[in-house]
Amino acid sequence: MEFKVNSKEFEKLLSKIFPAIPSKTPVQALEHFKFEIKDGLLTVSGTDLDISLKSSINVDTSENFEGLVPAKRIYELVRSFGDTTLHFQIDYNHALFLVTDKGKYKLFYLDTEQYPQIPSFPQEATEDVKEVTIEGPDLRKSLEQTSFAISKEEIRPAMMGMLFEFESEGLRFVATDGHRLANLLNKKINHQIEDKYVVPERVISVLMKLLDETSVKVYLNKTHISFKLKDIELIGRLIGYSYPEYKNVIPVENEFKLKINRKELNDVLKRMLLFSTSPTRKIKLTLSQSNVEVFAEDIDTGSTATENIMCEYDGEPMEIGFNAMNLSDILSHMPSQEEIIMRLSSPQKAVIIEPTKEEEGIELLMLVMPIRLNTQNVS
Repeated sequence: MEFKVNSKEFEKLLSKIFPAIPSKTPVQALEHFKFEIKDGLLTVSGTDLDISLKSSINVDTSENFEGLVPAKRIYELVRSFGDTTLHFQIDYNHALFLVTDKGKYKLFYLDTEQYPQIPSFPQEATEDVKEVTIEGPDLRKSLEQTSFAISKEEIRPAMMGMLFEFESEGLRFVATDGHRLANLLNKKINHQIEDKYVVPERVISVLMKLLDETSVKVYLNKTHISFKLKDIELIGRLIGYSYPEYKNVIPVENEFKLKINRKELNDVLKRMLLFSTSPTRKIKLTLSQSNVEVFAEDIDTGSTATENIMCEYDGEPMEIGFNAMNLSDILSHMPSQEEIIMRLSSPQKAVIIEPTKEEEGIELLMLVMPIRLNTQNVS
């Protein structure tokens, strides 16, 4: 059989699927794209078993075909061409020829029996499959403001994902690594679901690169989640562990309020990082009614740094320590408003950080744990 396709269109398709191809794997089949041609539609799939990607393109052919094509080789080859027509010729001795107006290239394909079954989802909700439609910009912004807090520690597998908690008011996104927490309720997302799911960080990372201005169909069953965009589908395996009871760590009586310029504080923190000791990156904030003194010391070299920032603070004078990187990450993912509110109660208790003005339809709460000033260990 044979088929033709434009090189640039084909490169665009393969570039979307390639992130699902593992760089190292003992399973040879996973190093391949799955090509499936049916009724003039070529569907290309890739998987590393945790995530799967697939997309389709119309091709000029009247025959059907299935085979596994070496992913890295065909991808690098196709992207090396200019804008031209690619003519594929396939025989049934597992040889695949790619012919252009200047050359001919021979590859070999494998049978698809060796390829793992990629979960499939129906086009609409069923008894076992939940469905929700989310606007791409809403989903992307919610993920951007929360995904930074996902844990990287394998000893806590549930925290290596993001909690999607479907509530009556909307969809809540929660991520935490035990030192900081991001909690965003998006009331713009309407649904008929009453459940919660833990989505792995790798799925979130790949999804954020795919999202655009178009809407996304999201399908969920007990083990997998599917995101269907206009020309690509991302399928990910859900984390099968229960997410921690994050609400228990959010203090309800942080009576002291500190209002401060977000960008100014973040700029200071970035400078303090140059003078803080690894790995704690500890800094000290000394709070008074109209001033915050920020202090850092590198105990290995004896270098120190101090800066003062104007603020509005209605609590008792306090010295409190933070990991400067954790605090800076939170400030970097807050809305780009001029000021933020930090709610505190004591140097040992979690600090809540919120925007001074909520965006319409969005409730955002960040939390950071302080560190003790008399030790290098995180409390």
